[in-house]
Amino acid sequence: MPAPDQLYRAVTRLFSVVVIGFGVAILVVTFANGGGLADAGLWLGLLFVAIGVVRLFIALRSTS
Repeated sequence: MPAPDQLYRAVTRLFSVVVIGFGVAILVVTFANGGGLADAGLWLGLLFVAIGVVRLFIALRSTS
């Protein structure tokens, strides 16, 4: 069984990837429905992707 610290790091990375996936899905649905720059779906999707990428970057950088 992995150490609790390793499990926490793995779950954090997985959660970050899931958040990125939600953001991409929001963007795809927004554009599939004819969304543009003024739509909330675009900005919400970009926000989810950005949060996921930053969290993943922090999680991967702090792995020492």
